[in-house]
Amino acid sequence: IEVARSNTGIFISQRKYVLDLLDETGMLDCSKPLETPMDPNQKLMIDDGDVEDPMKNLSFVGKLNYLIVTHPYIAFPVSVVSQFLSSPRSSHWDVVIRILRYFKGSPGRGLLHCDQHHRVEGFSDADWTGSPSDRRFTTGYCVFVGGNLVSWKSKKQSVVTRSSVESEYRAMANVTCELMWTRQLLSELGFGDPSPMQLWCDNQAAIHIGSNPVFHKRTKHIEVDYHFIREKLQQKLISTDFVKTAKQLADVFTKSLGNGRIKTICNKLGIYGMYAPTRGGVLDKDKLGLRVNYSLYQVVLHYKYNVISVVLTSFWSDTFISDF
Repeated sequence: IEVARSNTGIFISQRKYVLDLLDETGMLDCSKPLETPMDPNQKLMIDDGDVEDPMKNLSFVGKLNYLIVTHPYIAFPVSVVSQFLSSPRSSHWDVVIRILRYFKGSPGRGLLHCDQHHRVEGFSDADWTGSPSDRRFTTGYCVFVGGNLVSWKSKKQSVVTRSSVESEYRAMANVTCELMWTRQLLSELGFGDPSPMQLWCDNQAAIHIGSNPVFHKRTKHIEVDYHFIREKLQQKLISTDFVKTAKQLADVFTKSLGNGRIKTICNKLGIYGMYAPTRGGVLDKDKLGLRVNYSLYQVVLHYKYNVISVVLTSFWSDTFISDF
């Protein structure tokens, strides 16, 4: 992981790692970049195409999984291809290659963490029967601390739900767990905030279920443990609010999106390109005022709070601090 810092904040990326992957697959010089990591209209099936080498597929999917540390917007396509690791087909391998070709357009993108406030908020979303093979929904969420993205997830739900409302409510329950854990960790680090954490959802019915303590036929089959979200609402630890789908940041974690939509969400997530494309991918230090530095101690001295954001990202992404 590469770390750059300036008066704006701390920027983390994996440019060299991306270039090494492109070189390993022979796409560094011969392949044109693509605008999206996955075709929005593509639905993968378990037996779609010829059988591929399982070890090769497993190796590259694992490498892409590590790239999610600084490129959260590929969490969904990587999650999709990860479902076929035991018996990969040519269509699954094509998605892996497509993700890499997408990176070729801007290998230096990464996460920018700025020193702002301590407020914690989360966005939750669920895709409507996104998996054609088993009709399970995909849960997606992202958590921000001080406006900085520190946690995210894209995962197929473990059970088949019978309505979009139920799937959205399950996604809200999942992000509530993450919000509570984040609040506890920040409190232990001395950054506690007594105000309720904001939970944004684009489904009015799911929000109503969380705030309504009455069981009825539409919710009685949902496991009781998911209803702890009501308790957190009553304790004023969280606050649920509606967000329009056009402003739903967790949308990128539940489905494949078009180029324009991906760019909009990435900008809101704090994902930027540090390297000037006009110079062939060479760092434009004069223009951006950024200085690459691999010393964590120097970063700590200058940006105490920003480092906490980086550490949080490392914890949730299974990246140890020694990687810096």
